[in-house]
Amino acid sequence: MHSLSDFDYPLPEELIAQAPLPERSASRLLVLGERAPVDAGIRELPQWLQPGDLLVFNDTRVMHARLYGRKDSGGQVEVLVERLTGEREALAQVRASKTPRPGSRLQLEDAFEVEVLGRQGEFFMLRSLADAPLLELLERHGRLPLPPYIDRAAAPADEERYQTVFARETGSVAAPTAGLHFDHALLAAVEARGVRTARVTLHVGAGTFQPVRVDNLAEHRMHSERFHLSAETAQAVADTRAAGRRVIAVGTTSLRCLESAAAACGDRPLAACSGDTRLFITPGYDFRVVDALLTNFHLPKSTLLMLVSALAGRRRILDAYAHAVAQRYRFFSYGDAMFIPARMKDSDEV
Repeated sequence: MHSLSDFDYPLPEELIAQAPLPERSASRLLVLGERAPVDAGIRELPQWLQPGDLLVFNDTRVMHARLYGRKDSGGQVEVLVERLTGEREALAQVRASKTPRPGSRLQLEDAFEVEVLGRQGEFFMLRSLADAPLLELLERHGRLPLPPYIDRAAAPADEERYQTVFARETGSVAAPTAGLHFDHALLAAVEARGVRTARVTLHVGAGTFQPVRVDNLAEHRMHSERFHLSAETAQAVADTRAAGRRVIAVGTTSLRCLESAAAACGDRPLAACSGDTRLFITPGYDFRVVDALLTNFHLPKSTLLMLVSALAGRRRILDAYAHAVAQRYRFFSYGDAMFIPARMKDSDEV
């Protein structure tokens, strides 16, 4: 069993992308090979695909989940909605000089009030006191939440660029960033290659940015995220399997959705499925659905770095990351991409 320190790597701070490139499909692409990585561009992705392959995208849309306001005592608060639990209720992170008490009220963005109902683990349970649905209030008054490693406030350009062009189901607090590389021209090139596409939904939670705080990975408890797999996508996976082609997840969220649905189905064939997942994928994991992955570069010691290491092998991934650092790739949400074309394993992980 690996420990947390096995998934560390040095990253110069200046390689953390702070803004998107002028064009979505201008990003670089590092293709992971059996012997050495290949430097390419995201527009070249279709040449690494085969007719009949299935690309699976996450169609979640980022909420305007960040709000600022004040407590009824006058103190300032910052609220980051984690998920909506009802038309007028939500779980949220609340930052304040003093923890708000159950029954207290928060005035948010000088627009509406919420009542603090209590705690659920690290989150606060909030209920809107306004007549309108809470999602409508968030979209009207809230702010787009950029990741904590982007050291600026969201700008007007982020309203478009921190959403995928196929975003449809609102509910995330972070974008499925591998999908950000796709513009309509790249999607058309993929289709022209004879590659099929499908959609899943996994609403990304703020827990995706939380550090792993234990060295023994067996003690780590994953955050919960909602997912949905449609019957149409389940059938597309089955058809791809029957044709002997690859199921390629676009992003770790699409991968976790597919693998979570497979786990929920047990020994039965993959079928339509919805629920919450805490799936924690580390080296040694037995993938049931996903054959290949397009993904961005991930934080040191993160659960997502462990996930890609499970698919491609820890040593191979760390070698590829060292190559990406040396070649000045851009890292994290607005950064460049990596393509893992097949499941691979290191000798110590067989």
